[in-house]
Amino acid sequence: MSETIGSYVNEAHGSVHSGTGPQFNLYLQAAASRLREQAGKRRLAIAKGDRDHLDQRFVPPPRLQRAREELRRSHTVLVDGLPGSGRRTAALMLLHELSASRGGLHELPDTADDSTVSPLEVQDIDDGDRLLLDLSEADESRYVAVQQVLSDFRSSLLGHGAHLAVVLPHHLGYLLRSDLRRFTVEIGRPSAKRVLARHLRCEDIVPSTEELSGRDLAGYLSHEPMRGVAELADRIKHGRNTAGAERGFSDWLSASLARQQDQSARVAADTSKEHGGRRRALMLSLAMFHGTTPGAVLQSTNALLDILSHPPDPAPRLDRADLHAEFDGIGAETRPDGRVRFRRTGYDSAVREHFWTFLPDIRRQLRDWFRTCLAEPALTQPDRSQAVERFAEQSLRTGRPEDLSWLAQQWTQRGARAHLVADAAQALALGLDDDRHGRSFRQQIYEWAKSAETSTGLREVLIVVCSEAMARSHPDQALVRLHHLARRTQGPTGIRALEALARLARSDNRLYRRMLDRLRAGITQHQWAADIELFLAVADPVQPVGPHGVRESLTVCWKAALRRPVDSWSPSVCHWLDACADHRRRGCVLEVLVAACAADSRVCGHLYRVALGWQRTDAGRAEVREDIVGCLLRKINAAQGIEPYPHPYEHTVRHRDRGTS
Repeated sequence: MSETIGSYVNEAHGSVHSGTGPQFNLYLQAAASRLREQAGKRRLAIAKGDRDHLDQRFVPPPRLQRAREELRRSHTVLVDGLPGSGRRTAALMLLHELSASRGGLHELPDTADDSTVSPLEVQDIDDGDRLLLDLSEADESRYVAVQQVLSDFRSSLLGHGAHLAVVLPHHLGYLLRSDLRRFTVEIGRPSAKRVLARHLRCEDIVPSTEELSGRDLAGYLSHEPMRGVAELADRIKHGRNTAGAERGFSDWLSASLARQQDQSARVAADTSKEHGGRRRALMLSLAMFHGTTPGAVLQSTNALLDILSHPPDPAPRLDRADLHAEFDGIGAETRPDGRVRFRRTGYDSAVREHFWTFLPDIRRQLRDWFRTCLAEPALTQPDRSQAVERFAEQSLRTGRPEDLSWLAQQWTQRGARAHLVADAAQALALGLDDDRHGRSFRQQIYEWAKSAETSTGLREVLIVVCSEAMARSHPDQALVRLHHLARRTQGPTGIRALEALARLARSDNRLYRRMLDRLRAGITQHQWAADIELFLAVADPVQPVGPHGVRESLTVCWKAALRRPVDSWSPSVCHWLDACADHRRRGCVLEVLVAACAADSRVCGHLYRVALGWQRTDAGRAEVREDIVGCLLRKINAAQGIEPYPHPYEHTVRHRDRGTS
């Protein structure tokens, strides 16, 4: 009996077994692990570690110095260039080079969240910030809208001493306003050979000049985008790690280039010779599940024939060829490890591209077929991950991102098998990572996060995707989506959403401030009662309390929280009082709590009684806690205009002095 999503999220309360299946939490962990592995393949995120990784491998393109000077002079640079020239990386490195003494480096949101009117919001700017705006795949309307508000945005930018690098959509160059051309620098394509050599050197692979001068390599580098050059370096490194150092660089390079050989003409010729639907179905099934077992390929072949309503072979089974002969007929073989592969390197990729390109009328059926194939739990996690990546590649290449969204919904609906959670998460993460379609996936996830119709299983997946994928490149948007999920979700899933939201908010001071602003707005407008509970979970006395905006938001939120039943907020107050053991935090923490209750003596009394109870719970630190509670009482009295009673000895001395004067 296989565990289903519905049986866990709707009936269980915690990490339990459903029938004899594994715990659902293990599938969530597998999903997070798969997304972290995927993120390591493409380091274009804003995170400091990813930027350092890029910086070590970065080769400055032509005219980068002009862009650097423009950014330092006007605090703004618009980076243009041909697709594949590394525009985004260049813009990111320009910001990375600037001083990090103030502010942070983050990417501006590219979706209109929570009824945002302007495409650029000045509240996204903090002092000393370094901001990236990637418009490389923007459509005409968004590109024009951003340009219309860019001048006002720049005024705020200069006031904060911040810097902005914009990646322009090269295909919309004719729409660039004349007043913005002075900020524009068109970079050239860096030397692909130098880029490859730099990447290899970072992996302790140092080929000679002759080894990098071959005709095959030169032909490959002449047309490959910078991302493809980086991927070639990764394949060479993989060859070194698997084949061994004794093979040498020439062998690693030859094997890596062989994987990229264009097999499209051969595939077209082979498929035209195959008049039987079964042979073609076998080719596509093996291409999609390349490197799996014969049984898995056979199962997917039969599923494809069924979905396409292909008539069955009337011949008895023993009168037909076995799989060994069928594989041989399409140029494939079963290797000693028991897994089936095409004999020609790169042939599987060419088969997938051929079917998606030249049979566009069956793409929807191919989507349904893939859903059916992955419903079976027999495939290993690595096999499933590779298959999802292959399907996503074709869906995104042919302009069908909705296929990935549809699959994610199907794989997470009530009653779906729980092993599909990681597949759904990976499908959405691959969509988010796509240059052309990433923005539409961020928008779709926003709509799902706000919808009451979103299934609990999909909510679980969205929490993982926002935490592990979106937060790496667009943390502000991930924060907004996790907030909506935490507001609207109950039970174990709601707890996971809250924990993910708190982790992200506390990971960065800027995100923490933004989260407090959102909670303050929600509490002030009385839109979401859940925001008070979220505040008590997210607010952390260890985070900076002193800045004016932060203190104001904390005070407003605490004011609402302290007027609820005492049991709902007393554990949080005790946590904040614990932080007062550090004298550096004591003043700010107590001032926030007192400011939140000063206008209501009844609430002040509740707060003081909770503090007295907290004081008695740790006899080993009685003196410190007594001092903290005493300080709290003095601040409460001062806030209410109550002068402290003088000490008896002090009163006697004052009276004696007055008598002798």
